[in-house]
Formats: sequence, structure tokens, C-alpha cells
Amino acid sequence: MQKLLILVTTIASLLTAACSQDPVVNRLPWVYRIEVQQGNVISQDAVDRLRPRMTRRQVQFVMGTPMIADPFHANRWDYVYLYDPGSGKGEPALERLTLFFEEDRLVRLSGTLHPDLTAGSDEGGRKQVMITVPPQEREEPGILTRLWRWMGFGSGDNAGHAH
Repeated sequence: MQKLLILVTTIASLLTAACSQDPVVNRLPWVYRIEVQQGNVISQDAVDRLRPRMTRRQVQFVMGTPMIADPFHANRWDYVYLYDPGSGKGEPALERLTLFFEEDRLVRLSGTLHPDLTAGSDEGGRKQVMITVPPQEREEPGILTRLWRWMGFGSGDNAGHAH
């Protein structure tokens, strides 16, 4: 009976240890860990394209949609990227970038990555970057919106006009 109790206790502690976040246990060859990528991929190239006074739309064109757009801090966008390579394939990485806006223009940024303003520049130490944002496509209103406007309740070209 005592041998059975020791065997059950040993198996239970091994199973519990396999589920823990202990680095020693995570290196065990029979414990499989998947590769995890979460958030916005933040590249140094994209961060290098950011310039002061860029509009929100230009920033979104360069960086993508922010991971966190807090309604309580409307002038702040947070980009976060977490990479966990899984079973012993390298070190985890956490990149974060916070952008601050004033009057719809980028005024400053903070985080683990910063723009390299001298990369690829000439003797002047400055690099000019031009970002052309394509025009925003206007969506056609849906059938219910058109019906609502046709009945004269909404604003639009057909409001109050019966054909």
C-alpha cells in the first residue's frame, strides 16, 4: 500500500510540474509548448517611418490598427507584440509602442522601439520620408438606411423626396 501511495504521489507531482511555468520543467524534452504570437507585429522599419505631426490615418497606414485604443485615453494608441517561441526555440520577446496624439497629430512615442532617424541617411544625418495614404473609400449605404432616408427620417440625398 505504501509503494502505491508513493507511486501515485510521484506521478501527481510530475503532472503538476509539467503544467507549471518553472523554467526547469519547460526544458524537459517530453513537455511540448506551442509557439505563441499575440498582438501587432512591430517592425523597426515601420517605426522608422513614423514622423512627428503625422495624422492618425497616416500612422494607422504605417503601423496598422492599434492593439489598444482606450476610450478613456483617446489621444493614446498602444501597440503590443508578444512572441513566445515554444519548446526551447529561443527567448521570448515583448515589444511595445505607445503613440500620443494632440489635435489628431502624432506628438511623441514611447516604448521598446524608437525611430532611427539616421539609418540610411546621407551626410546631413536626416532622412526624408513621404507617406502617401490612399483615399478612404466611401461605403454605399445599406438597404435599410436607404429606406429610412426615402421615408424622410434620415439625412442624405433622398431624404424627403419620393420618386
